[in-house]
Amino acid sequence: MQGTNELEQAVLNKLLSGDHPALAVLRVQAEKARVVERKKTGVGFFCDFEVEASAPVLDGDFQISDVYDELSNLAHGAGFVLFVRSGRLSMLEGFTFDEPWPQHVCDFKLSYDRDPRDLQLPEKFRTDPCANICRCYWR
Repeated sequence: MQGTNELEQAVLNKLLSGDHPALAVLRVQAEKARVVERKKTGVGFFCDFEVEASAPVLDGDFQISDVYDELSNLAHGAGFVLFVRSGRLSMLEGFTFDEPWPQHVCDFKLSYDRDPRDLQLPEKFRTDPCANICRCYWR
């Protein structure tokens, strides 16, 4: 994805890792996406994305939020939520657990909240002009 920093890209890679067909579609979207805005909140951040219209689309709105980080400069680590709206990558949120977000992020270690992952993801694509392209990811 264009415009992400090292932590954001690592988090996206971890969140989108796996064999589920919806994750494969989201990885294609990530390749065709860019950061359009980044907002710092004091206890985290929001990164808004724009995905090219040619990217395949999933059904509905959902979140993926099973990745956590053990940042060396945070006592309680950090969590992340990837928002998908109208079937497209929309926003990545990073947040701390009751402490300020560090000025500089270093030495991070990403992990899942459980192994194996228990993701509730859509099982179908939206019917749209790219349906023929999308269908190939389900085979």
